[in-house]
Amino acid sequence: MKKLKYVLLAVAFSGAVLSYSFKEDLFLVSKNLDIFASLYKEININYVDDTSAPQLMKTGIDAMLDSLDPYTEYVPESEIEDYKLKYVSTQYGGIGASTVFIDGKLFVNDISEGYPANKGDIKSGDQVVSINGIAVKGKERQEISQLLRGPKGTPVDLVLLRDGKEMNKKLIRDEIKQPNVSYSGMVGDGIGYIKLDKFLENSGQEVKDALTAIQKENPKGLVLDLRNNGGGILQEAVKIVNLFVGKDQLIVTQKGKNAEKTIAYKTLSAPIAAELPLIVLVNGNSASASEIVAGSLQDLDRGIIVGQRSYGKGLVQQTFNLPYNSLVKVTVAKYYTPSGRCIQKLDYAHKDANGVAERFADSVMVMYNTKSGRNVYSGNGVYPDLFVNADKLSPITIAMINKNQFFNYANQYRKANQSLPSAKTFQLTDADYSSFTSGLADKDLSYQSRTERLLAELRTEAEKENKSIEVKNDLDDLKARLTSAKKTDLATHKSEIKRVLETQIVSRYFYEKGRIEQSFQYDKELAAAKNLFTNQPQMLAILKGDGNYKVIGKPSKATASIN
Repeated sequence: MKKLKYVLLAVAFSGAVLSYSFKEDLFLVSKNLDIFASLYKEININYVDDTSAPQLMKTGIDAMLDSLDPYTEYVPESEIEDYKLKYVSTQYGGIGASTVFIDGKLFVNDISEGYPANKGDIKSGDQVVSINGIAVKGKERQEISQLLRGPKGTPVDLVLLRDGKEMNKKLIRDEIKQPNVSYSGMVGDGIGYIKLDKFLENSGQEVKDALTAIQKENPKGLVLDLRNNGGGILQEAVKIVNLFVGKDQLIVTQKGKNAEKTIAYKTLSAPIAAELPLIVLVNGNSASASEIVAGSLQDLDRGIIVGQRSYGKGLVQQTFNLPYNSLVKVTVAKYYTPSGRCIQKLDYAHKDANGVAERFADSVMVMYNTKSGRNVYSGNGVYPDLFVNADKLSPITIAMINKNQFFNYANQYRKANQSLPSAKTFQLTDADYSSFTSGLADKDLSYQSRTERLLAELRTEAEKENKSIEVKNDLDDLKARLTSAKKTDLATHKSEIKRVLETQIVSRYFYEKGRIEQSFQYDKELAAAKNLFTNQPQMLAILKGDGNYKVIGKPSKATASIN
């Protein structure tokens, strides 16, 4: 009886403390809202110049949310449609063409096959002068999108310039579908391939449909390509994993501050490819839902991860409706893969003095175990089981991309060549490459190489230490040598530059599908995956964690220790 009395007292005390804490929180919220409302009113009434009330409010909201993480954001009514297209839906009313600004002029960039722009013979490189009688000069990107988009069946009148001649095009908008699965099929050697670009509405069904079609070809293995996939809807990721693992299997758990935000997601149905050997491709831009799929398949020893370490986004967002048709997207939880690890890379709760979130230190990484006992680690993304060095573009290539040299040459090539025999085998000839480089003679190709950047930093440090006089001659000599070496960059990086050019050119004839097919001949990660399928002992060694298997390229220290 005495013990019961103490227990009741403890419960009562805890309840009182929680009640007080709750009331204190409510008071602080109410107090600060009153301060903010009063400040907002005084600025609008008394500030010396005219102010925009909506813009002031949005600036204040954005600054507040920026102090949290980059995924918590406010979406005003004017941006709702763009938000839905980016995070939820894959459909919109439009003409099926993207645009790009070059030197203040608006040009057609990519064309989607089978849609109004394509059917209306609009081509990449056409300059857009006006849309529905409204001149595009001086317009912002969002304004251009609003002019081009609209309900299916409505007209769009375009005035274009092609080779200096003005053209009028009258198009009828259609429902533009941007599939989550941009490519699927067999890629040789009996290997099936599915490229998943995003996890928006219906992505689980799209992957299922692609997988069902591939299974009719009796594949000996499947590659699921999640490279550059920034994620999307968590539930769609669970559906995709369910295609390969059994019913009632825990895939991911989200845990938030509020108990109702803690949810365990399990598979709900029988798989359709429980035994098909599976390899998942990831890179540094594979994030969020991509990491749920890769991380859970790795934890369950159901698939082998190939590529580079993934991005490291272990956070879950939820949207909440606000007054006047606006909304806020809030980070409500962290997610954990079946082994119990969270792969979040940046610590937003403890930013540095400049407000920058830093990586979680290796010292706080925790080891977990996969279903068969392999070691995996929390923090800093999903580490691949088989590491393949990523190709990094050289400064000269990046400079030419930024200055639209590839875009311009691809348009010229398309005008000079009416057709290409095949996307899969297309390669630029040496004569074509010489033609491209000859056309750069009068172009601005100024750029700073990595070595030049380091040299500039060294010169700055020497000045800080009052040693610039002693090393000036050496630094000047090195700068001269680097300037001379840059003259050969077009030859040094020829193969890389040709690959970028080929990608641009192929898209002018075969659109997105052709661009993907053409890239297969240079795809190191895909080649590594296909080689792995031919070596069953190596695949088993990886899944058992033996560690006696070949690593393509040079992995990071952390990756090497995991394997």
